[in-house]
Amino acid sequence: MTTIPAPVVDTVTPPPAPRRRRRRFGPRAITYTVLAVGLALWLIPFLWMVLGSVKTQGEILRRPPTWFPENPTGENFAQWFGPLDFGHFFANSLIVAVVTVLGNIVFCSMVGYALAKMEFPGKKVLFILVMVTLMVPGVVTFVPLFVMVSSLGLVNTYPALILPFITAPIGVFLMRQFIMGIPDALLEAARLDGAGEWRIFSRIVMPLCGPPLATLGILTFLASWNNFLWPLVAAQTEEMYTLPVALSLYSTGQNATNYGLLLAGSVLVIAPIIVLFVFLQRWFIRGVATTGLK
Repeated sequence: MTTIPAPVVDTVTPPPAPRRRRRRFGPRAITYTVLAVGLALWLIPFLWMVLGSVKTQGEILRRPPTWFPENPTGENFAQWFGPLDFGHFFANSLIVAVVTVLGNIVFCSMVGYALAKMEFPGKKVLFILVMVTLMVPGVVTFVPLFVMVSSLGLVNTYPALILPFITAPIGVFLMRQFIMGIPDALLEAARLDGAGEWRIFSRIVMPLCGPPLATLGILTFLASWNNFLWPLVAAQTEEMYTLPVALSLYSTGQNATNYGLLLAGSVLVIAPIIVLFVFLQRWFIRGVATTGLK
C-alpha cells in the first residue's frame, strides 16, 4: 500500500514590522528656542522705538524706564506733520530713492547683460574693475565726488543727490550672475529670427529677470532711503533735505535731544521700507536664492 506524503506547507515568516522612528523633539526644540530668542532680541529695539514715539520727553528720560506709555500722546507725530513739514522731506526722499532705483535697474541690467552675454575686447578687465570697486570704501571717493559735483554746479539739486548712485557695482554683479544662467540657445534663436541686441535685452532678458530686479530694487531703495552723509553735504538748504537729514537736524539740538521727536521720526522713516519688503519679500528671497545658479 502506497503512502502518499503529506504536502509540505511553506511557512513564510512575515517581515518584521518597520519600527517607527521616534521623533527627536530635542534638537528641533532647541533650534526653535534659539530662533525665538534671536527674533525677540531683534524686535526689542523696534518695539522700544514704537512705544517711545508716543511717550512724553519726561517719561522717556525717567529712571527706571517704563516699557508701555502711561499717558500716550501723538504730539511727536503732530510736530512732524505740522510745523516740521514732513510731507516735503518725504517727497524729497521718495523722488531721490525712486529715480535711483529706476536708474540702477536700467543701467545695471544693461552692463550685466553686456558682461554676461556679449563678447567685446576688454570684457574680463571691465568685470575685474567692477569687482575691485566693490572693495573700495565710499569714504575714499566722498571728497573727489563732491568736488566733481561742485565743479558741475549741481550742489543743492536733485541730480547731486541721484547721479552719484545711479549705478552700483553690486547691482552690476547681481544682474550679471543671474543673466549668465539664461540659456544661450534662447538668445541665439532670437538672433536667427532677426532680433537685435536691444530687442533681445528688452523683450527676452528683462522679463526673465524679475527676482534679481526685485532684489536690486529693494537693496537700492534701502540704501538711498537711509543715506545720510551725502545728502547732508550735497543738500545745503531745507528745500532739499531728505528724511534722515531732517530727522537728525530737527530732533537734535545743541544742548538737548528731543527723543520723542527722534523716535517718531524714526518710525516714519522705517515704515515705507517695511511695507516695501512685505510686498516684495517673495521676489527678494527668490532673487537671492537663484543668483549665481546655472
